[in-house]
Order: sequence, then C-alpha cells, then structure tokens
Amino acid sequence: MDKKKLMLLVGALIIAVGTAFMARSMFAGAGAPKADAASMAPKGPKVLVAQRALPVGTIITADAVSYQAWPKDMVQDVYFIDGEADISKMLGTVVRFPITAGEPITQGSLVAPGDRGFLAAALGPGMRAVTVPVSAKTGVAGFVFPGDHIDLVLTQTIKAEEGEPLRASETIIRNLRVLATDQSTESETVEGKTVVREFKTVTLEVTPKIAEKIAVAQTIGTLSLSLRAISDNQGELERAIAAGDVSIPAGASKDDEEKILKAAMNRPLDNNATFVTGGDVSRFQRRSMPATKTQQMQEFAKSYGQGVAQGLGPAIAGAASAGGTVSIGPVVRVTRGKTTEAVSVSK
Repeated sequence: MDKKKLMLLVGALIIAVGTAFMARSMFAGAGAPKADAASMAPKGPKVLVAQRALPVGTIITADAVSYQAWPKDMVQDVYFIDGEADISKMLGTVVRFPITAGEPITQGSLVAPGDRGFLAAALGPGMRAVTVPVSAKTGVAGFVFPGDHIDLVLTQTIKAEEGEPLRASETIIRNLRVLATDQSTESETVEGKTVVREFKTVTLEVTPKIAEKIAVAQTIGTLSLSLRAISDNQGELERAIAAGDVSIPAGASKDDEEKILKAAMNRPLDNNATFVTGGDVSRFQRRSMPATKTQQMQEFAKSYGQGVAQGLGPAIAGAASAGGTVSIGPVVRVTRGKTTEAVSVSK
C-alpha cells in the first residue's frame, strides 16, 4: 500500500477514537447535574400548590392544583398537607386572593359554596349579581345549573288605543353566567347523576348597566331563560376576534392570553337584540303598533291638507269616543245647504 495513503488512514483512525472519547465525556458530564438536581429536591411533606396562575374568582378544578414536595422547615399550618386534606372537597371552591403558579394554597385563600363571601368572590372584576324570579315554564324546567350560560327573553303585551294589543317577545341580553339557583351555588348529585329540580329564582352575573336594564325589564313584562349551548360561546368568541372586538397585546404570556379569552367568552352581550311579534306567529295578530289618533291626524293633514284634517277632526273624535275605528282614505266634500263637510270614503 502507498505510504501516503497509509498515513491518511492512521490519521483518520486517531481522529475517530478521539471524537468517541470526547462524546463519552460530554454525555457523562450531562448526567451529573441530573443526579445533583435529584439530590437537591426538597425532602418533606407534600403540600397543595397551584398548577397555574389563579386570579380572584377562579373556580378550583382538578387540573388547577396538585400536591408537591415542600421543605419541611418551610411548611406552615395554613397549608393543605397530603394525607391530612381531602382534595375532592376543594373542587368547586372559589379563589378569594390571587395565587401565582407554584405557590402553596392556604386555607384562607379559598371560599367554599355556602360560606360567607362566596358569591362576592365568584364575581368577576367589575361585575354584579342580580336575581330574577322564574318558574318551571320560564326557567327551562329546572335544567339550568350554576355555571351555565343563558339568554334573557322579555315577553310583553303593549296596549293599543284601538283594536287588538301588540304582543311581542325579544331577547334583551345574551350570554349571562348563572351563579346560583335559589340559594344554591352548586349542583346536587346522587350516585354520580345531577339532580334536576325546580327553582323559583336564578342569580346572574351582569355588568352594572345590564343590572339596571334587568330591573326595568321585570316591571315591563315576563322574563324567561333560554339555555345556551356550550359551543355558542366559542363561535361568538371567534366572530369577536375576527371583527377586532377582542385583541391580544403583543408579547402577552400564555396565561395572560387565556385570561383575556376567558373574559371575552364570559362577557354578557346586550346588543343586536332580536324580537318576534304576534304577527310573526299568527296571521290574526298585529305585526306592529297601530297609529294613535294624533298620528292619524298628522298623517291625514300631510296627505290632504290641514283644512280637510280639521274638518274631519270632530268625526274622528266622535268615532274614537264611541269605541269605533276611523277609516282614512279618499275624501269627498258634501254640501248640505250652506254647510260643506269633508267626508272620508273607505277604500
């Protein structure tokens, strides 16, 4: 074999052996910190800590908390200790004070259903709680539970000066969160099944302005609940993002982004109200309000002149006082002797 080729082969072999030794040293060095980290892990009782940031009003769920080993000399009496506290009893409680991710949860930071201040802690910032009376018919037969979202429907009868009244129903507010039914803020379960029961009142989370609207609406007509599908909130959130109503600032963390989106999904909506009148349901009902006597006179004067309208004034007033209706259509002048009278002719 050529001496030059032999030298190249020996050199390549030396480089390969050196590379192998270097790689082995690197892997061995990477394993050392793991062993050190394992030896530095706190050795002590396990305490309940937050898995993520929990702002005020957060309802505790199974994925929000977990037990974690904690240095024994740093454990306090207010912590929840594994083996001493039952985590299942904490599910459904509400966070009273802000808790950061990884922070131990104290006994004073949670409010259980039925405790004083629970409802106030469950409210979001700037929100209010209002109570609406319902029945089995207006309350979805009891199939509404705390945590559900509903629409509020107002049904009313508007009296008319003449003829049949106008009957109307309209959705005045959408996406309201149910806080409680009667005096209960949690659902009752028996053998793993939710108990459906009739309730007489429902407490809703609203903004201060919507609270005023609901107070007035209760004096106008009857309020009914309309249960929303869970998927509706996600669909409306996507439409709000597409329209630019919801924006996430640049550089926002994942927790901040989730907080913004959650607030947007739970936001009550009092715009784009829809309505239905009696005429939309039955051909024998009114679709709109009939014109008042004053409006009839103004419309007649606009069409036929003020003088003719004044001539028909006594006839309109007389028909109205007798409980009849006034026909407005073509007008003819009738002269009897020296008196000329404008008379409307029905079409």
